[in-house]
Amino acid sequence: MQKIQDQKHSKEAFLYVVMNTLERASFYGLRALLVLYMIGETLKMEHNKALEVYGIFFTSILFSKILGALLGDLVIGNKKAIITGGLLQALGAFCLYNSSINSLYIAIFLVSLGSGFFTTNLHSNFGKLYVEKLQLSDAGFTIMYLSANLGSFFGILLLGSFGENYGYSNGFLVIGFLTLLSIVPILFITEGSKPQNLNKNQISLKRRLKVILMTFSVIGLFWSLYQLSSSRNSELIFQFNEISALNISSYLWNSLSAMFILPISIVAILVWTFFYIKQTYKLTFSLLFALISLGLLYLIPENPKETHVYIYISSLLLFCFSEILIAPVVQTTLVKYGNPKYLAILMSFISLPVRLFSLLIIPFEEELRGSTGLSFNVSFIGIAIITLSLISYSLFIYKKTNKSH
Repeated sequence: MQKIQDQKHSKEAFLYVVMNTLERASFYGLRALLVLYMIGETLKMEHNKALEVYGIFFTSILFSKILGALLGDLVIGNKKAIITGGLLQALGAFCLYNSSINSLYIAIFLVSLGSGFFTTNLHSNFGKLYVEKLQLSDAGFTIMYLSANLGSFFGILLLGSFGENYGYSNGFLVIGFLTLLSIVPILFITEGSKPQNLNKNQISLKRRLKVILMTFSVIGLFWSLYQLSSSRNSELIFQFNEISALNISSYLWNSLSAMFILPISIVAILVWTFFYIKQTYKLTFSLLFALISLGLLYLIPENPKETHVYIYISSLLLFCFSEILIAPVVQTTLVKYGNPKYLAILMSFISLPVRLFSLLIIPFEEELRGSTGLSFNVSFIGIAIITLSLISYSLFIYKKTNKSH
C-alpha cells in the first residue's frame, strides 16, 4: 500500500458523476416501465413478445456502444457524442408518450442508440481526467460505479413508481426531461488537450495488450461463472421469503445488495483516494471474497431455517466487497495501458468478454440450468481455479518486486 501524494479529483470529474447518476436513473427508470407498458392495457402485447422486444433492446445497446465509441473517438469527438446520445435517448422517451406500436419501436431504437453514444464516451472523457493521475483512478471509477448504482436504484424506485401510479406516458415524459437534464453539466466542461501518459512510453505495446487482454479475460470469465450461481441465490431468497417468522418483504431481500454497496463503496473511495493498491492485488482479493461468499452458501441446506439467513447475509456482504474491489479494475487498466485517443473504443468492448463466455456456455445451458446444484458447483470450481491462479501470480509478482528492491 502506497500513500498517494498531490493527486485530487477535479471539478470536471464530479460533473461527469452527476451526469452519470441522472442518465442511469432515467435509463433504468425507463427499463423498469418498458415491459409493463408493453403488456399493459394500451398496447396489450403478449408477455413472450414483450420479453422478446425487451431482449432485442438490451442486446442492441452492446452494438450501439461500439458505434458511439467509433464516432466519438474518430469522427465527431467524445463531447458531441455524449450530447447526441443524451438527445437521442430523451427523444426516445418522449416517443413513448405517444402510445402506439410504431412509436414503441422508434423509441427503442433511439434509446438504445442514445445510451450507447452517451455511456462509452462519458466514461472515456472521465477516464482521460485520470491518465496523469493513475493512482487516483481506482477511487474515481469507484465513485462512477457508485453513481451508476444510486442512479439505477432511485430510477427504478422513484420513476418506476411514478409511472405505475400516474400513468406510463407521464412516467416516460419525466424520464425524457431527466435525460435532457443529464447533459446540462457537460456544457460547463471544456475538453482540454489530449493527455499524454508518459508511463506508456516505458511499456511495450505487446506488454500493454497482454495486460488488457488478461484483465478482460479474467473478469469476463468471472462474471460468466458467477451468473451460473444466480439460480441458487434466487432459490434461497424465495425460501427465506416463505419463512413467515422472518417477516422480511421480497423487496427488502432484493434491495440488500444495494444497501451494502453504498457504505462499502464510500469506504473504498476514501481509502483509494489516499492510498494506492496494485490492480493485481485488488483483483485477487476480489475473487477470494467471491469464492468465500459462494463457499458459505454450501453451509445452507436445501431446506433452510431462520438461523441460516445470517449465513446468507454474510455471503451477500462478502460478495459486495468483491464487487466493489473488481468494479474499477477494467476501466483503470484501460486508462493505464490504453491509448487515450481511442479510450472510448476500448471501453465499448468491456461487456463483450462476458457475452462471449456466456455463448460458450450455451451448448451446456439446458443441463446447467436444469440443475441448480450442478450450475452452482461449476461456478464455484471455475472461480476457485481462477482465484488460485491469481494468488499464485500475485505471490510471484510480490517476490519479484521484493527482490528488485
